[in-house]
Amino acid sequence: MQPSLFDLELQVFTVSAITAYIRQKFEADRTLQDLWLEGETSNWKRAASGHIYFTLKDASASIRCVVWRSQANRLIYTPQQDGESVLAHGRISVYEAGGSYQFYVDDLEPVGQGDLYAKFERIKARLSAEGLFDPDRKQPLPVFPRRIGLVTSPDGAALRDILNVLRRRYPMAQVILSPTQVQGETAPSQIVAALEAVARQPVDVIIAARGGGSLEDLWAFNDEDLARAIAACPIPVISGVGHEVDFTITDFVADVRAPTPSAAAEIATPDRLELGRLLLAQQLGLVAGARQIVTSARSRVQAQQWALERVSPENQLNNYRQQIDTLLNRAERSLQHRLSLQRERVNNLVAQLATLDPRSTLRRGYAIVQKGQTVVTHTGQVGPGDAVTIQVSDGAFGATVQDKSRKTS
Repeated sequence: MQPSLFDLELQVFTVSAITAYIRQKFEADRTLQDLWLEGETSNWKRAASGHIYFTLKDASASIRCVVWRSQANRLIYTPQQDGESVLAHGRISVYEAGGSYQFYVDDLEPVGQGDLYAKFERIKARLSAEGLFDPDRKQPLPVFPRRIGLVTSPDGAALRDILNVLRRRYPMAQVILSPTQVQGETAPSQIVAALEAVARQPVDVIIAARGGGSLEDLWAFNDEDLARAIAACPIPVISGVGHEVDFTITDFVADVRAPTPSAAAEIATPDRLELGRLLLAQQLGLVAGARQIVTSARSRVQAQQWALERVSPENQLNNYRQQIDTLLNRAERSLQHRLSLQRERVNNLVAQLATLDPRSTLRRGYAIVQKGQTVVTHTGQVGPGDAVTIQVSDGAFGATVQDKSRKTS
């Protein structure tokens, strides 16, 4: 008799739990955690995050691969196109969110070039141990180079790219080309000679450059003698070899590593348009600063002027002048008043004198009678027949007294 389902204790997993369980199985397998795979690359893509995603396949199967950004930046070799045969090192684990297993790659080599990579690593380790890659020995680049030395092929695309960038960014710099082969058996010694030759010129910075290529194409820039020549160069050296994903020994020993020849030209020079914007901003800043200084100085001068005006004797002199004007006005008014009073008194006296003037009496019809030189004031002074002179208002005439009579009261 078959047992009922109700009699069994079922073990039920969630999707997340079983996926995590499978991942643990993968990661517990030592073979899967230190693995070299050979295959062809396809769908190579570098994401905006810097991680690289691609597929590794052969005639019968394929596996999804991931190179984290931290590892991608250290890759010496990267495929240039789909279908390249490579050796990939890494570990296999499960991508739980997608429910798929992936190969997490930390190193890549093209098939058949393992000896070159081993040699590269030996040279790199030896020079690093000697301190040639030490950041403390790196020379700073000049901010405004007047002369730039170029160590590159006169026929390569790298030269054209560099010159185009320099004409656009910083055309005032003079370029001194030290031509050399950049590929082949004699290239390393030629590059060393070209570097030493241009270093004897009055240059401010040197760019050693060539375009991209395979590991064999770039091998001249892995030469140990060239690395030592760059380290000994008294002029700052920028290495602009290959593409962004390519690394050579010169990249590590140079004072600055540029991902491409064009980037090397950009690193070596400032942008004249940006300089123009900076100069304009500084000019505007200087004008604003000068205006602020003038405004502040004017405010201080006005404050000092106001303070001086408060203690200036001119204010007190003006007060004294006003007091003097007030006193003068008061004195003038007093004098005018006194003159008016005196004038009125004089006029009164004149009027009084006028009333006492005999001529005034004569004009009212009275007359003055004189007997000789004596004024006749009463009848007793004359008698009948006496000659008298009668003076009226407009003259005098003679007369003879006929008779006289005395006024009785």
